[in-house]
Amino acid sequence: MNPANEIGAGAAASVVEARDLVKNYGDIRALDRINLRVAPGRIVGVIGPNGAGKTTALKAILGLTPYQGELSVLGLDPYRERARLMQEVCFIADVAVMPRWLKVADAIDFVDGVHPRFNRARAEEFLARTEIRRSARIRQLSKGMVTQLHLALVMAIDARLLVLDEPTLGLDILYRKRFYDTLLNDYFNNEESAELARTILVTTHQVEEIENILTDVIFIAHGRIVLDLPMESIGDRFAQLSVTAERLAAARALRPFYEHESIGRTVLYYENVDRRQLAALGELRAPGLADLFVAKLSGSIAA
Repeated sequence: MNPANEIGAGAAASVVEARDLVKNYGDIRALDRINLRVAPGRIVGVIGPNGAGKTTALKAILGLTPYQGELSVLGLDPYRERARLMQEVCFIADVAVMPRWLKVADAIDFVDGVHPRFNRARAEEFLARTEIRRSARIRQLSKGMVTQLHLALVMAIDARLLVLDEPTLGLDILYRKRFYDTLLNDYFNNEESAELARTILVTTHQVEEIENILTDVIFIAHGRIVLDLPMESIGDRFAQLSVTAERLAAARALRPFYEHESIGRTVLYYENVDRRQLAALGELRAPGLADLFVAKLSGSIAA
Protein backbone atom coordinates (compact mmCIF):
# COMPACT_ATOMS: atom_id res chain seq x y z
CA MET A 1 0.00 0.00 0.00
CA ASN A 2 0.98 3.64 -0.18
CA PRO A 3 2.64 4.44 3.17
CA ALA A 4 0.79 7.75 3.20
CA ASN A 5 -2.54 5.91 3.52
CA GLU A 6 -2.35 5.46 7.27
CA ILE A 7 -4.72 3.10 9.01
CA GLY A 8 -6.90 5.33 11.13
CA ALA A 9 -5.61 8.45 9.38
CA GLY A 10 -5.85 11.65 11.35
CA ALA A 11 -4.66 10.10 14.60
CA ALA A 12 -1.49 11.00 16.44
CA ALA A 13 1.88 9.33 15.96
CA SER A 14 1.66 5.80 14.57
CA VAL A 15 1.80 2.81 16.88
CA VAL A 16 3.39 0.71 14.14
CA GLU A 17 5.12 2.09 11.06
CA ALA A 18 6.89 -0.12 8.54
CA ARG A 19 8.57 0.90 5.31
CA ASP A 20 9.95 -1.61 2.80
CA LEU A 21 10.01 -4.32 5.48
CA VAL A 22 11.76 -7.48 4.27
CA LYS A 23 12.42 -10.78 6.00
CA ASN A 24 14.14 -13.75 4.34
CA TYR A 25 14.53 -17.30 5.61
CA GLY A 26 17.24 -18.58 3.32
CA ASP A 27 15.77 -18.51 -0.19
CA ILE A 28 12.25 -17.92 1.12
CA ARG A 29 11.02 -14.32 1.33
CA ALA A 30 8.54 -14.24 4.19
CA LEU A 31 7.97 -10.47 4.02
CA ASP A 32 8.30 -8.71 0.69
CA ARG A 33 8.71 -4.91 1.02
CA ILE A 34 5.75 -4.36 3.33
CA ASN A 35 4.60 -0.79 4.03
CA LEU A 36 1.99 -0.01 6.66
CA ARG A 37 1.02 2.35 9.45
CA VAL A 38 -1.28 1.63 12.37
CA ALA A 39 -2.73 4.53 14.34
CA PRO A 40 -3.52 4.42 18.07
CA GLY A 41 -6.83 3.02 19.29
CA ARG A 42 -7.45 0.69 16.34
CA ILE A 43 -8.28 -3.03 16.27
CA VAL A 44 -6.52 -4.38 13.19
CA GLY A 45 -7.12 -7.87 11.81
CA VAL A 46 -4.19 -9.36 9.88
CA ILE A 47 -5.70 -12.09 7.72
CA GLY A 48 -3.86 -14.53 5.49
CA PRO A 49 -3.40 -18.23 4.65
CA ASN A 50 -0.78 -20.41 6.30
CA GLY A 51 2.70 -19.28 5.33
CA ALA A 52 1.50 -15.85 4.19
CA GLY A 53 3.85 -13.95 6.52
CA LYS A 54 1.44 -13.02 9.34
CA THR A 55 3.42 -14.50 12.21
CA THR A 56 6.71 -13.27 10.75
CA ALA A 57 5.32 -9.73 10.65
CA LEU A 58 4.22 -10.00 14.28
CA LYS A 59 7.62 -11.37 15.29
CA ALA A 60 9.30 -8.38 13.68
CA ILE A 61 6.90 -6.00 15.45
CA LEU A 62 7.65 -7.72 18.77
CA GLY A 63 11.40 -7.57 18.25
CA LEU A 64 11.73 -11.34 18.05
CA THR A 65 13.48 -11.46 14.69
CA PRO A 66 15.87 -9.21 12.71
CA TYR A 67 14.68 -7.72 9.43
CA GLN A 68 15.60 -5.41 6.58
CA GLY A 69 13.91 -2.08 6.01
CA GLU A 70 12.50 0.38 8.52
CA LEU A 71 10.23 -0.54 11.42
CA SER A 72 9.10 1.55 14.37
CA VAL A 73 6.79 0.36 17.16
CA LEU A 74 5.65 2.99 19.64
CA GLY A 75 8.56 5.11 18.46
CA LEU A 76 11.12 2.39 19.21
CA ASP A 77 13.27 0.06 17.13
CA PRO A 78 11.70 -3.24 18.21
CA TYR A 79 14.80 -5.39 17.67
CA ARG A 80 17.36 -3.07 19.28
CA GLU A 81 15.08 -1.66 22.00
CA ARG A 82 13.00 -4.72 22.82
CA ALA A 83 13.39 -4.41 26.61
CA ARG A 84 11.86 -0.93 26.56
CA LEU A 85 9.18 -1.97 24.07
CA MET A 86 7.99 -4.84 26.24
CA GLN A 87 7.03 -2.34 28.94
CA GLU A 88 4.33 -1.11 26.54
CA VAL A 89 3.36 -4.30 24.66
CA CYS A 90 1.59 -7.56 25.56
CA PHE A 91 1.48 -10.71 23.44
CA ILE A 92 -0.78 -13.76 23.32
CA ALA A 93 0.27 -16.60 21.01
CA ASP A 94 -1.69 -19.58 19.73
CA VAL A 95 -0.16 -21.66 22.51
CA ALA A 96 0.03 -20.23 26.01
CA VAL A 97 3.41 -21.56 27.13
CA MET A 98 3.64 -21.88 30.90
CA PRO A 99 5.56 -24.39 33.06
CA ARG A 100 3.20 -27.27 33.71
CA TRP A 101 4.33 -27.57 37.32
CA LEU A 102 3.56 -23.91 38.07
CA LYS A 103 0.59 -23.06 40.28
CA VAL A 104 -1.91 -20.41 39.21
CA ALA A 105 -1.14 -18.34 42.30
CA ASP A 106 2.59 -18.52 41.52
CA ALA A 107 1.97 -17.32 37.95
CA ILE A 108 0.18 -14.26 39.32
CA ASP A 109 2.99 -13.62 41.81
CA PHE A 110 5.59 -13.90 39.03
CA VAL A 111 3.96 -11.37 36.70
CA ASP A 112 3.28 -9.06 39.65
CA GLY A 113 6.98 -9.15 40.48
CA VAL A 114 8.39 -8.57 36.99
CA HIS A 115 6.01 -6.16 35.26
CA PRO A 116 5.65 -2.64 36.67
CA ARG A 117 2.27 -2.11 35.01
CA PHE A 118 0.61 -5.28 36.26
CA ASN A 119 -2.61 -4.71 38.23
CA ARG A 120 -3.00 -7.71 40.50
CA ALA A 121 -6.53 -6.76 41.56
CA ARG A 122 -7.70 -6.77 37.93
CA ALA A 123 -6.20 -10.21 37.33
CA GLU A 124 -7.88 -11.58 40.45
CA GLU A 125 -11.18 -10.01 39.42
CA PHE A 126 -11.02 -11.68 36.01
CA LEU A 127 -10.12 -15.09 37.44
CA ALA A 128 -13.00 -14.83 39.91
CA ARG A 129 -15.34 -15.16 36.90
CA THR A 130 -13.77 -18.47 35.89
CA GLU A 131 -13.55 -21.91 37.44
CA ILE A 132 -9.77 -21.71 37.80
CA ARG A 133 -8.53 -22.50 41.31
CA ARG A 134 -5.51 -20.53 42.58
CA SER A 135 -4.03 -23.75 44.00
CA ALA A 136 -4.27 -25.61 40.68
CA ARG A 137 -1.16 -26.37 38.65
CA ILE A 138 -1.01 -25.57 34.94
CA ARG A 139 -1.01 -29.27 34.05
CA GLN A 140 -4.41 -29.64 35.76
CA LEU A 141 -6.05 -26.98 33.59
CA SER A 142 -7.82 -27.52 30.29
CA LYS A 143 -6.55 -25.66 27.23
CA GLY A 144 -9.44 -23.24 27.59
CA MET A 145 -8.53 -22.56 31.21
CA VAL A 146 -4.87 -21.99 30.34
CA THR A 147 -5.99 -19.46 27.73
CA GLN A 148 -8.22 -17.79 30.33
CA LEU A 149 -5.32 -17.59 32.77
CA HIS A 150 -3.04 -16.16 30.10
CA LEU A 151 -5.72 -13.64 29.18
CA ALA A 152 -6.21 -12.64 32.83
CA LEU A 153 -2.50 -11.95 33.22
CA VAL A 154 -2.29 -9.97 29.98
CA MET A 155 -5.50 -7.99 30.51
CA ALA A 156 -4.18 -6.84 33.89
CA ILE A 157 -1.20 -5.10 32.27
CA ASP A 158 -1.72 -1.50 31.14
CA ALA A 159 -0.10 -2.01 27.75
CA ARG A 160 -0.55 0.35 24.80
CA LEU A 161 -0.31 -2.44 22.20
CA LEU A 162 -1.77 -5.94 22.43
CA VAL A 163 -0.61 -8.47 19.82
CA LEU A 164 -2.70 -11.64 19.38
CA ASP A 165 -1.48 -14.46 17.12
CA GLU A 166 -4.28 -17.03 16.68
CA PRO A 167 -5.26 -16.53 20.35
CA THR A 168 -8.24 -18.89 20.29
CA LEU A 169 -6.73 -21.69 18.20
CA GLY A 170 -8.06 -25.05 19.35
CA LEU A 171 -10.73 -23.60 21.66
CA ASP A 172 -14.41 -24.42 21.29
CA ILE A 173 -16.89 -21.77 20.19
CA LEU A 174 -17.99 -20.96 23.75
CA TYR A 175 -14.46 -20.16 24.90
CA ARG A 176 -13.80 -18.18 21.71
CA LYS A 177 -16.90 -16.05 22.26
CA ARG A 178 -15.95 -15.39 25.87
CA PHE A 179 -12.42 -14.49 24.81
CA TYR A 180 -13.48 -11.74 22.42
CA ASP A 181 -16.20 -10.45 24.75
CA THR A 182 -13.58 -10.12 27.47
CA LEU A 183 -11.18 -8.51 25.04
CA LEU A 184 -13.61 -5.70 24.29
CA ASN A 185 -15.14 -5.28 27.73
CA ASP A 186 -11.98 -5.49 29.84
CA TYR A 187 -9.26 -4.21 27.53
CA PHE A 188 -10.97 -1.18 26.02
CA ASN A 189 -13.40 -0.29 28.80
CA ASN A 190 -10.88 -0.21 31.64
CA GLU A 191 -11.54 3.16 33.32
CA GLU A 192 -8.18 3.13 35.10
CA SER A 193 -6.45 3.22 31.72
CA ALA A 194 -8.87 5.46 29.88
CA GLU A 195 -6.03 7.84 29.06
CA LEU A 196 -4.22 5.10 27.11
CA ALA A 197 -4.96 4.79 23.40
CA ARG A 198 -4.97 1.00 23.32
CA THR A 199 -4.30 -0.75 20.02
CA ILE A 200 -4.78 -4.40 19.05
CA LEU A 201 -3.22 -6.44 16.24
CA VAL A 202 -4.85 -9.84 15.81
CA THR A 203 -4.33 -12.72 13.39
CA THR A 204 -6.86 -15.54 13.08
CA HIS A 205 -8.29 -18.02 10.60
CA GLN A 206 -11.74 -17.62 12.19
CA VAL A 207 -12.47 -14.43 10.27
CA GLU A 208 -16.22 -14.37 10.93
CA GLU A 209 -15.68 -14.26 14.70
CA ILE A 210 -13.64 -11.05 14.70
CA GLU A 211 -15.29 -9.21 11.80
CA ASN A 212 -17.63 -7.26 14.07
CA ILE A 213 -14.88 -6.02 16.40
CA LEU A 214 -12.33 -4.86 13.82
CA THR A 215 -11.80 -1.24 12.85
CA ASP A 216 -9.34 -2.16 10.08
CA VAL A 217 -8.28 -5.19 8.09
CA ILE A 218 -5.10 -6.25 6.30
CA PHE A 219 -5.00 -9.18 3.87
CA ILE A 220 -1.53 -10.65 3.39
CA ALA A 221 -0.38 -13.33 0.94
CA HIS A 222 3.09 -14.49 -0.10
CA GLY A 223 4.64 -11.85 2.16
CA ARG A 224 2.80 -8.98 0.48
CA ILE A 225 -0.14 -6.85 1.56
CA VAL A 226 -3.07 -7.50 -0.77
CA LEU A 227 -5.62 -5.28 0.98
CA ASP A 228 -5.34 -2.62 3.68
CA LEU A 229 -8.55 -0.75 4.55
CA PRO A 230 -10.73 0.53 7.39
CA MET A 231 -13.70 -1.80 7.84
CA GLU A 232 -16.09 1.06 7.16
CA SER A 233 -14.70 1.34 3.63
CA ILE A 234 -15.28 -2.30 2.66
CA GLY A 235 -18.94 -1.83 1.74
CA ASP A 236 -18.23 1.30 -0.30
CA ARG A 237 -15.39 -0.23 -2.29
CA PHE A 238 -16.43 -3.86 -2.83
CA ALA A 239 -19.66 -5.50 -4.03
CA GLN A 240 -20.87 -9.08 -4.31
CA LEU A 241 -23.36 -9.86 -7.08
CA SER A 242 -25.35 -13.07 -7.55
CA VAL A 243 -26.77 -13.57 -11.05
CA THR A 244 -28.59 -16.19 -13.08
CA ALA A 245 -27.15 -17.62 -16.30
CA GLU A 246 -29.20 -15.15 -18.38
CA ARG A 247 -27.40 -12.15 -16.86
CA LEU A 248 -23.94 -13.68 -16.55
CA ALA A 249 -22.49 -12.24 -19.76
CA ALA A 250 -23.61 -8.73 -18.84
CA ALA A 251 -22.21 -9.16 -15.32
CA ARG A 252 -18.85 -10.32 -16.66
CA ALA A 253 -18.73 -7.31 -18.96
CA LEU A 254 -18.39 -5.13 -15.84
CA ARG A 255 -15.04 -6.82 -15.11
CA PRO A 256 -15.33 -8.70 -11.80
CA PHE A 257 -12.04 -9.65 -10.18
CA TYR A 258 -13.36 -13.05 -9.04
CA GLU A 259 -16.36 -15.34 -9.51
CA HIS A 260 -17.61 -18.74 -8.37
CA GLU A 261 -20.66 -20.97 -8.73
CA SER A 262 -23.20 -21.21 -5.90
CA ILE A 263 -26.42 -23.26 -6.05
CA GLY A 264 -27.24 -22.67 -9.70
CA ARG A 265 -26.14 -19.03 -9.73
CA THR A 266 -22.84 -17.27 -10.30
CA VAL A 267 -21.44 -14.99 -7.60
CA LEU A 268 -19.16 -12.23 -8.84
CA TYR A 269 -17.00 -9.75 -6.91
CA TYR A 270 -16.29 -6.17 -7.95
CA GLU A 271 -14.12 -3.31 -6.82
CA ASN A 272 -15.13 0.31 -7.40
CA VAL A 273 -17.93 -0.48 -9.87
CA ASP A 274 -21.15 1.57 -10.06
CA ARG A 275 -23.71 -0.17 -7.85
CA ARG A 276 -26.64 0.99 -9.95
CA GLN A 277 -25.30 -1.00 -12.87
CA LEU A 278 -24.75 -4.06 -10.68
CA ALA A 279 -28.13 -3.87 -8.96
CA ALA A 280 -29.89 -4.05 -12.32
CA LEU A 281 -28.37 -7.45 -12.99
CA GLY A 282 -29.11 -9.46 -9.86
CA GLU A 283 -28.88 -9.72 -6.10
CA LEU A 284 -26.36 -7.21 -4.77
CA ARG A 285 -24.81 -6.93 -1.31
CA ALA A 286 -21.61 -6.01 0.47
CA PRO A 287 -19.35 -9.06 0.83
CA GLY A 288 -18.57 -10.48 4.24
CA LEU A 289 -14.93 -10.38 5.27
CA ALA A 290 -14.39 -14.13 4.82
CA ASP A 291 -15.92 -14.08 1.32
CA LEU A 292 -13.91 -11.01 0.37
CA PHE A 293 -10.74 -12.65 1.66
CA VAL A 294 -11.26 -15.73 -0.53
CA ALA A 295 -12.23 -13.60 -3.53
CA LYS A 296 -9.37 -11.13 -3.19
CA LEU A 297 -6.68 -13.75 -2.72
CA SER A 298 -8.09 -16.08 -5.39
CA GLY A 299 -8.41 -13.17 -7.76
CA SER A 300 -4.82 -12.15 -7.12
CA ILE A 301 -3.58 -15.69 -7.70
CA ALA A 302 -5.56 -15.93 -10.95
CA ALA A 303 -4.19 -12.61 -12.14
